[in-house]
Amino acid sequence: MRDCFIATLTELAGKDPRLMLITGDLGFGVLDKFEKKFPKQYLNAGVAEQNMTGIASGLGLEGWTVFTYSIANFPILRCLEQIRNDAAYHDVNVNIASIGGGFSYGALGFSHHATEDLAIMRALPNVCVVAPSDLWEVSEATKALASSHGVGYLRLDKSHAKTDTPNEKFILGKARKLREGNHLTLICCGGIMEETLVAADQIKKDGFNCRVLSMHTIKPIDEEAIRSACHETGGILTIEEHSIVGGLGSSVSEVILEGGFDCSVFYRIGLRKGFSTIVGSQKHLRKVYEMDADAIYKQALSLIKKKGT
Repeated sequence: MRDCFIATLTELAGKDPRLMLITGDLGFGVLDKFEKKFPKQYLNAGVAEQNMTGIASGLGLEGWTVFTYSIANFPILRCLEQIRNDAAYHDVNVNIASIGGGFSYGALGFSHHATEDLAIMRALPNVCVVAPSDLWEVSEATKALASSHGVGYLRLDKSHAKTDTPNEKFILGKARKLREGNHLTLICCGGIMEETLVAADQIKKDGFNCRVLSMHTIKPIDEEAIRSACHETGGILTIEEHSIVGGLGSSVSEVILEGGFDCSVFYRIGLRKGFSTIVGSQKHLRKVYEMDADAIYKQALSLIKKKGT
């Protein structure tokens, strides 16, 4: 996802001389070509994320389109005050690219596990929160955020789902339907979609069809897609490589309750055990915390059978 993001940003920078990329002293191997090609549109702010965000906000107030770039929690948790007070409050076009969503940097420990970021950024006014699930969504989301007014949070994962290039238009706030089905709806965001699609294919072998939605935009969320899932399928299972508190599952449940939609079965797959204190690969941590394809399959099958009885 990271490489796809940079390639798209490089393309955009060639068309817009007022597009700026600021890094927090990270990503040199990936950003070298961008820096060499657009030296006046690139800045290394050093290990000073608060300054990076302040600079980005100042440029945004002057009409620039700015992307800040760093690993996992660093571009948000270290400078949350600057994002809130400088960027979001002034509603400037500053987009925070956070690489390493979820357990992407699993071997580096919980300080590098981004498992609260969606909830934190979703709580801030004037912030669009996006977590693409495949490379096409990464590219299209980057373009959409660059051309949209206001602050954007782009959560990039190490993994990604492998999907066919769609013949459709990407729209922020509009979910994509990756699988048709009526027994259950699987709503997912981020690279963990690769696990979700494996689970959906396995369930199909058991004679059940699951609708799979890529909810790439958590805020603003696609309320119509959620309403349709409630009315047209047997229930909803949300999947996110994130805490179950405040992220995708919370957002979907809020829409269901406030809209008064009839959703007879509902469950959230995500991190339920506080901090992710185990160290290991992304694949290993998904298994340990019961959010891999096998766990999704078992939970979905349980909900389908519960609905059936």
